[in-house]
Amino acid sequence: MKPSILKQIKRDQIFLLLLAPVLVYYILFRYVPMFGIVISFKDYNLFKGLTGSQWVGLKYYKLFLENPDALIIIKNTVVLGGYKLLFGFPAPIVLALLLNELRSKVYKRFVQTVSYLPYFLSTVVVSSIIVMLLSPSTGWLNHMFQRLGFPTINFLQESEWFRTIYVSSEIWQQVGWGSIIFLAAITTIDPQLYEAAKMDGAGRLRQIWHVTLPGIATTVVIMFILQIGHVLEIGFEKVFLLSNAATYDTSDVISTYVYRVGLLQSGFSYGTAIDLFMGIIGFILVYTSNKLSRRFGETSLW
Repeated sequence: MKPSILKQIKRDQIFLLLLAPVLVYYILFRYVPMFGIVISFKDYNLFKGLTGSQWVGLKYYKLFLENPDALIIIKNTVVLGGYKLLFGFPAPIVLALLLNELRSKVYKRFVQTVSYLPYFLSTVVVSSIIVMLLSPSTGWLNHMFQRLGFPTINFLQESEWFRTIYVSSEIWQQVGWGSIIFLAAITTIDPQLYEAAKMDGAGRLRQIWHVTLPGIATTVVIMFILQIGHVLEIGFEKVFLLSNAATYDTSDVISTYVYRVGLLQSGFSYGTAIDLFMGIIGFILVYTSNKLSRRFGETSLW
């Protein structure tokens, strides 16, 4: 006989208390704001309020799709998110595999600590470091170019360099922290599998390929599905701090565009419509990738 709900709550009250702050956070900052979605279907006016504003249906969605800048903004967002997924997703896996192969515990802990540190730096600090390193007059990188006889490059004023700077800085900042999950997955692999591989004459590279990677495959697939949902969620802060009018053709993404039209120009309905539109696309990407993963690999989130 199953225990009653009250008995289950009493039994798990400590765990529920630990979970409470997370639930409160998601309710207040994720679910409650969803009521504001209705703004995208209205010609929202601050003085008339939500109920007094005129209903306009899909007007702002059509306005965005007919905007000549929409294609450029969507392209920049997809390209940046795609590069981040293509180069940023494998990086923590590679780092975890390399750390797992280290035999010196002292050196391993040192490398882990150094790789984790950038994650705890604020975006403002990271952006400031990038600006100082890439400065055409005082930047260390341009000083090195001058000593080698090459001309200086104003990296932050040239649009073709923005994607490289953004993606590489994201990898540097996230790779250490992201490797924790894969290191934890590696620890669950049965050591006897490695012993059996050694007896069969497998070297360290073959052990990684035939034992370690299959052992963490489920974790890799789940994390990949989750990352696909964030392809269109390019962080506003770093793009805003590193971009300027000279690089808008490659750096202007959904979040910065929504900030300009939604807050600076008071286009609340228009900005909300754009954000919701991209959120729906993100959901479709996650749903599709999860369905394909479950169909072909028998691993999925739900």
